[in-house]
Amino acid sequence: MSGDARKTAERLAYLTGFGNEHGSEAVPGALPEGRNSPQRAPLGLYAEQLSGTAFTEPRAHNRRSWLYRIRPSAAHPPFTRADNGAIRTAPFTETVPDPNRLRWNPLPQPPAGTDFVAGLWTLGGNGDAAQRTGVAVHLYHADTSMDRVFSDADGELLVVPERGGLLLRTEFGLLHAEPGHVALIPRGVRFRVELLDETARGYVCENYGAPFRLPDLGPIGANGLANGRDFRAPVAAYEDVEGPVEVVNKFCGNLWTATYDHSPLDVVAWHGNHVPYVYDLRRFNVLGTISYDHPDPSIFTVLTSPSDTPGLAGVDFVVFAPRWLVGEDTFRPPYFHRNVMSEYMGLIEGAYDAKAEGFVPGGGSLHNMMSAHGPDRETFDRASSAELRPQRIDDGLAFMFETRWPVTLTAQAARAGHLQQRYDDVWRGLERHFRPLH
Repeated sequence: MSGDARKTAERLAYLTGFGNEHGSEAVPGALPEGRNSPQRAPLGLYAEQLSGTAFTEPRAHNRRSWLYRIRPSAAHPPFTRADNGAIRTAPFTETVPDPNRLRWNPLPQPPAGTDFVAGLWTLGGNGDAAQRTGVAVHLYHADTSMDRVFSDADGELLVVPERGGLLLRTEFGLLHAEPGHVALIPRGVRFRVELLDETARGYVCENYGAPFRLPDLGPIGANGLANGRDFRAPVAAYEDVEGPVEVVNKFCGNLWTATYDHSPLDVVAWHGNHVPYVYDLRRFNVLGTISYDHPDPSIFTVLTSPSDTPGLAGVDFVVFAPRWLVGEDTFRPPYFHRNVMSEYMGLIEGAYDAKAEGFVPGGGSLHNMMSAHGPDRETFDRASSAELRPQRIDDGLAFMFETRWPVTLTAQAARAGHLQQRYDDVWRGLERHFRPLH
């Protein structure tokens, strides 16, 4: 399966531009001209609108797509409850919010036959999925391609592969995501994940709030950070499959299942802006100081989900991509700080420039609201005495899910065998250097 899937992934074509009004048809003539829902849709298809925002949201923020499909989504049997596995959803009440700095090793190897959905493991989150506020942090580890279809009514999914490529078969077409890419699956979009390698491992941000968008650039101007044209949406591709297909729906925190008599990935044509995307993080246009001081990590924001308070995100997705450091008389690694935002950080490859050891690809750290953190002792000693020549940082790729509210752990994350028990030790030995002049 993975060999065929990889060949398919290598042949994919894409549309470009984040948030654009795209249109695509897998069969010529499938897209109607001039009307979204004509009396008779072309080629005997059914017209259906998928709305990711309220009908009345401002045009600039409104997300919706029109789908022209072989059968309407309404043609399905009742859903019944399914086992949630290791998936948990806000509100998170199994533990109390923890002010301690926490760090985990990668997820252990999954049992044989674990697909993407079965391999999802929730670390924690905040907010309330039913109220469409907050975020959940998940990890995944899978060794088997899905033969079922999944959708999430609770939020959009930002998938961050760390090991193993993925082929995502969505209602809109196919996406190919390798480590170093991210894939964004909008709320309610159905998809299947096929593995391109023997195993796949990574991270997922489930955003319950406003859809991710590109951040405003303000004084930066017109250019910089993530370019909209580098986000790729799929061209239309459909499955015309008759026969039983399991469809799993995540709704208000629980998994529900139904067996369709056809594949729901049967969209022959579509147009709109509520669409999935894939983005190569190495295309991020990093900005930073060319004089002195270390800029705040907000300068590395790829996507943001705004809240009801201007400038305060429900969740930001931040990437620490390859870049040059040239600041003079500057402590170049991330500085010591306490922050009103809460930060979950993961590592895709290599090493992170603020940590000497213990922070490894596939692992992650959580620094909740106002917890003091920053470089470990070894990094501090090295950076404080380094000769400040221009320095290229290109041996690591790290990211952060940064959210306005504290992240409350699931019980499984608080008790996990791969939770590091002595994380605080990395700051031991930060010696007193204060020497009064008098």
